Amino acid sequence: MAKAKASSEFPKSILVEVAWEVCNQVGGIYTVIRSKAPAMADYVNGPFCMIGPYLSKNIQSELESLDDVQDIFGQAAANLRKRGYDVHYAEWLVTGKPRVVLLNPNVIEDKALSVIKYLLWKNHGVSTPDNNRLINQVVGFGYLTKLFMDELVRLAGKDQPIIAHFHEWMAGLPILDIRKEAMPVKTVFTTHATQLGRHLAINSPLFYAHLPFFQREVEARKFGVVTEEVIEYQCAQNCDVFTTVSDVTARECKHLLKRKPDVVVPNGLNVERFEALHEFQNLHAEYKKEIHEFVMGHFFHSYTFDLDKTIYLFTSGRYEYKNKGFDLTLEALWRLNEKLKAEQADVTVVMFFVTKREFYSIKPEVLQSRAMLEEIRQTCETIEKEVGKSLFHASTLRQDNRLPNLNDFISDYWKLRYRRTVQSWKSSKLPMVITHKLVNEESDEILQYLVRHNLLNRPEDKVKIVYHPDFITSTSPLFGMDYGQFVRGCHLGVFPSYYEPWGYTPLECMASGVPSVTSDLSGFGDYLTRNFPDYEKNGMYVIERGRRTFDWSARQLAGTLYRFLTQTRRERIMQRNNVENYATAFDWKNLIRYYQQAYEFAVRPHP
Repeated sequence: MAKAKASSEFPKSILVEVAWEVCNQVGGIYTVIRSKAPAMADYVNGPFCMIGPYLSKNIQSELESLDDVQDIFGQAAANLRKRGYDVHYAEWLVTGKPRVVLLNPNVIEDKALSVIKYLLWKNHGVSTPDNNRLINQVVGFGYLTKLFMDELVRLAGKDQPIIAHFHEWMAGLPILDIRKEAMPVKTVFTTHATQLGRHLAINSPLFYAHLPFFQREVEARKFGVVTEEVIEYQCAQNCDVFTTVSDVTARECKHLLKRKPDVVVPNGLNVERFEALHEFQNLHAEYKKEIHEFVMGHFFHSYTFDLDKTIYLFTSGRYEYKNKGFDLTLEALWRLNEKLKAEQADVTVVMFFVTKREFYSIKPEVLQSRAMLEEIRQTCETIEKEVGKSLFHASTLRQDNRLPNLNDFISDYWKLRYRRTVQSWKSSKLPMVITHKLVNEESDEILQYLVRHNLLNRPEDKVKIVYHPDFITSTSPLFGMDYGQFVRGCHLGVFPSYYEPWGYTPLECMASGVPSVTSDLSGFGDYLTRNFPDYEKNGMYVIERGRRTFDWSARQLAGTLYRFLTQTRRERIMQRNNVENYATAFDWKNLIRYYQQAYEFAVRPHP
């Protein structure tokens, strides 16, 4: 694999970056595109814009129109509008303010779309189903992007090289016609995760061992992704430069797409967005208090434990029970719980599973307990004010320095209300392991595991579970904080993925000064082990999964969590300091050099 080299700027060219996730938040590639924008603005050497689909008018709030701007992109967009297409040229109002061209695939009439799909089959052997809305949009978007590239070539002239970088199969279709027509455009294609890889990893117990033996056409039919897989395969075969995001996924591409990537382009973060200078320790304490409040509301109506000796762990991401390592995490937590109970440890672990599942509503009991705790708070604050006012008045009248009986300053009304509120809040039921009512609760794998292993938040359990099947936002009635604040308030992120081409969640933890666990099968974990030999002492833990059994990895993860729990408070503070110092290594300003290398490779003359 080629190694990246540092340099001051990209090769001089007109550069366009095409992705389904430009201004369209549907997956992790959106984070890549958006967070990379400031570094692209700093390092590009010529005109640059992003191209994405215009799928909703709601995006207008994030855009500043440039439809009247007559640079090369504005001219190309205007020319397409004159031909009757719905094209928007704008500045995306995110850090870096990249210019974007958004193309609306939904305005292509059915008859025209049928012709486009016929030519796609005739010229490139890509057959498409009739009534798949996403694939129809992808085909329409690819057609419009190719028309835009035609306009760019015509406007650019012969002396301005054009590089077009396409992310994933949903954006890559123009590569096929660019290659067939020998257009003067250098193409780069990045697959962030192969279509087959994601399905095979879920369904094949020995996915990595069997990689060389899978037959792509057979497996694509089995999983119903024939069109997606063929598009991805053809893009990989026909682009000038083929890239992926990690060495882990590069091995996958070699076998499933039959091409070894020319360059690996690791994912980074815009670290400035996370920077808190010297405040991240204070932020941890501040947001931990808010998590304390949730925990009190969720657990303390049934029984209590010492919050000063409570450690908050969490995992988050798309619900893929095996791929995201939820199964391994649960097994390790069960083992950890048994060990802590046997030792009669005085520590409590609260583990949050934050993911996205289809649900009806938040469970009424969870909301009621939270509301009752708030009522207790308000009652206490009222009593506090009443006592304070009366105590101050009494202190001016007393002749001695003895403290009076404070109960005398509380009215009978507030005494009664306090007792009734607390009494009505208390419950003999166990705290719920899940906060929402799921649509298919009986088939949920996390809940099935918890019931099967009796990990149900009993008073004697040292490991408590909170399964929150919705992403945490500031509007959440349970937490009242955004996801970034929640992360900062926790002690450790746990992400021992089985299939993870890169893995943003542990990287976001790092940038927030929070230690985390990843695995050697995630691109991020693999990158850590190759480039940071002292990663564990600095708060990054990598679980071995590539050449180990599930049982071995579960024992290793349980041991890792146990060692983390036995650290002193000072040791955990030092780890937060150390892990935050790692973040700059993953800033796009450093990792953008891999993209630079891919573009240099694209414009370099080849024999």
